[in-house]
Amino acid sequence: MLGNPISTLVFLFSVLNVAFADDSSGNFTSAPAIETKGNKFFFSNNGSQFYIKGVAYQADTANSSSTEDTIVDPLADYDTCSRDLPYLLGAQTNVVRVYALNTSLDHSKCMEAFGKAGVYVIADLSEPSESIDRDSPAWTLDLYKRYTGVVDVMANYSNVLGFFAGNEVTNNNSNTDASPFVKAAIRDTKKYIKDKGYRNIPVGYSSNDDEDTRVPMADYFACGDEDIRADFFGINMYEWCGSSTYKESGYEDRTKDFGNLSIPAFFSEYGCNAETPRKFEEVGTLYGDEMTDVWSGGIVYMYFEEANNYGLVSVDGSKVSTMSNYNNLKSQLASVSPSAAKIDSYNPSSTSLSCPATNSNWMAATALPPTPDKDVCDCLRNSLSCVLSGDVEEEDYGELYNTLCGKLDCGDISADGEKGSYGAYSFCDNSVKLSFLLNKYYESNGKSKSACSFDGSASLASSTSLASSCQTKLSSASAKASVSGSSTSSSAQSSDSSKSGSGSSNSASSGSTKKSAAGLQIKPISSAGLCIMSVAVTAVSLGMAHIMF
Repeated sequence: MLGNPISTLVFLFSVLNVAFADDSSGNFTSAPAIETKGNKFFFSNNGSQFYIKGVAYQADTANSSSTEDTIVDPLADYDTCSRDLPYLLGAQTNVVRVYALNTSLDHSKCMEAFGKAGVYVIADLSEPSESIDRDSPAWTLDLYKRYTGVVDVMANYSNVLGFFAGNEVTNNNSNTDASPFVKAAIRDTKKYIKDKGYRNIPVGYSSNDDEDTRVPMADYFACGDEDIRADFFGINMYEWCGSSTYKESGYEDRTKDFGNLSIPAFFSEYGCNAETPRKFEEVGTLYGDEMTDVWSGGIVYMYFEEANNYGLVSVDGSKVSTMSNYNNLKSQLASVSPSAAKIDSYNPSSTSLSCPATNSNWMAATALPPTPDKDVCDCLRNSLSCVLSGDVEEEDYGELYNTLCGKLDCGDISADGEKGSYGAYSFCDNSVKLSFLLNKYYESNGKSKSACSFDGSASLASSTSLASSCQTKLSSASAKASVSGSSTSSSAQSSDSSKSGSGSSNSASSGSTKKSAAGLQIKPISSAGLCIMSVAVTAVSLGMAHIMF
């Protein structure tokens, strides 16, 4: 159970109300934003270095009252987040990672409370049913809407540290062709943030710790022009188990691997549970002088105790009970004091990287998929004479694709991340792409009425004239696709650099043995009102001001 300081915090959070400083939009803005320079994070207000002391914060089915497979959005339920905040602070937490947000819900109360307490959020842009599939990768209009939708609901909170555009999408050398689609998502999310006039919120990637791909993966996401490369790189790291050392654990080799990385790197998950309770003895090393030149801290997996036995606390309704894992982590983090740089005097030793060479372990093209464009898809749909019938079930799309692509060249609607070849309409939804193929077959067969049937799967559309603006859109899309291998602004990536890759250590990794929280469906849940007092003042009075570096 909790000691006196945390019990006091719980009581204060439960009974006191204060007003927060909001901007004109109603979003909390008093927490100083975090920015990047070289391979480090810095506070924007005073230029001091920021280290991540994070916790993965998302309940899975074990903490859901629903009988369905769900993921609960923890930042949309103020009863929950205000209950948990004192415990997060008690464990020295200054960052939480949330794997899936419900963009239809209000996050303002939790974000305000966390911001007031100095707790930042790194949010994954995807959610389980809308994410880049490593086995059939695509960067589509629907995914673009999902990613930018998350940006829209979170961008005005200054305690959003950044966004993950993917989590373990490529996880071994058999699916490196998925990485160009994630990097395209990073490129387009960064451009969307800029075009909307939001502050410069970092966008990065979270990788697994695969011995064949971890180094080329980091180099791949860090290379290229600033508008294309990732702003930070996370790695889910479970190499240190029980009692170990900097050398024996593999941390020394991993630090060498990423020594020349030109963007901030951190453990986007860590905390092996091969031995329980977890001692978290790696904390002192992670925040010690041997690692802090390269690493910016890490995020412990995870807050809630569930079937996988990674929890820091167990939850029963409104009751939270801390576990040995919690107390050990709290003790270890309380004992660290990493050296901190100042942004004005910090001169990065590396500002760019070469993209990794293609070999048997890395087959990702530097050319990236095009930016999804709704107008192109709408214009394409309106230009077609033979289209997909509305009563065709989605489960039958695969068979129809197989039939049509056996008769036609499907390059216009296909995407290949290994070859760097992307069709002009590869980002449109399946109904538009199938209609395009059906129309192509219809035209190649003399526009015979019988060629627009496919046993009722196709039908002739009403004749309409195509607007000149649409003709221009379609021509432009085709032109961009034809030069996708050379354009760095929309569909390719620069690999020129005077700097070397991040590292070359060949030590094997123990790898991750757990699954991340993302993997199930979001469930909207209600929020309740309960305001909290200024945690900054309370933290000082309880000797907890050192949770922020």
